[in-house]
Amino acid sequence: MALYSACATRTLPKESKRMPVSEARARTAQTQATRPERKVYKRKIAIGRFSNESRYGRGILVDSHLDPLGKQASDVLSSQLTRTQRFLVFERPDVTRIQEEQERAGGGSLVGVDTLILGSVTEFGRATEGKKGFMSSTKLQRVRAAVTLRLVDVATGRVFHAADGVGESAVESREVAGYGSRAAYDSTLNEQAITAAVSDVLDDLVSKLNARPWRTFILAQEEGQVFVSGGSRQGLSVGDHLVVMRRGRSVTSGQTGLPIELPGKEVARLEVVSQFGEDEVSEGSACRVVTGSIPGEVGDLFVVEDAESS
Repeated sequence: MALYSACATRTLPKESKRMPVSEARARTAQTQATRPERKVYKRKIAIGRFSNESRYGRGILVDSHLDPLGKQASDVLSSQLTRTQRFLVFERPDVTRIQEEQERAGGGSLVGVDTLILGSVTEFGRATEGKKGFMSSTKLQRVRAAVTLRLVDVATGRVFHAADGVGESAVESREVAGYGSRAAYDSTLNEQAITAAVSDVLDDLVSKLNARPWRTFILAQEEGQVFVSGGSRQGLSVGDHLVVMRRGRSVTSGQTGLPIELPGKEVARLEVVSQFGEDEVSEGSACRVVTGSIPGEVGDLFVVEDAESS
């Protein structure tokens, strides 16, 4: 008697190719791995509008505040950025709606951030391929997604970086002599494709965000102490050294017509002596002045990390 076997639905594994590493690059990587890790202060970033520019889902009636595909991409990006432990991530999908909710709750304020991330799902498509023989049939479902992310300087409103990511996901089902899987459309492929697209651009995004200089601002000065915004959640700790800078004069470029800020001037150096606050909104650090002095008016001052002690 002949026996027939069948296999269930299976997700196709992602292929990865490992290129050979030269001896020089291997030595460089080993040297970098043995160096003490440089202290990194967390940047405050917000994920804003994430729109769906593809044709997918345009016929679905949804709430004006919610686009399913854009919301899914925004959630994936927020989750992946948070996992890096390099940023304080805030949600800004619709600032007006957040402010309305805060008014209903009796107050509240939005946390100021350094960079706003805007994004779009620019491509989203799915395809089904199949082969049918005398005793067997195979069905392959494939989803492809593409995203575009833009980094916006909150202070100027200028887009300083844009990047694209592409991702795919697929699942195969097979049937032999009437046995096996007759899978309908697998909706988890949508999330897998979007996750792959966001992951494709994540390293570039993190690199550009970390390349931006970290800075914070003076809250007040009392009884010989200087209080600055930011605490342990941003990576600051007691004993850290900071530099107080005076903002440079703003001039207009004759070439581009855009304002350019001239280099700032150092006015003082600080050392963190204690910290306060319960969350990202209220935390701060108390500092003592090591060198220089802080003027009474601090509106044009900002604080950066001390490159010499990092």
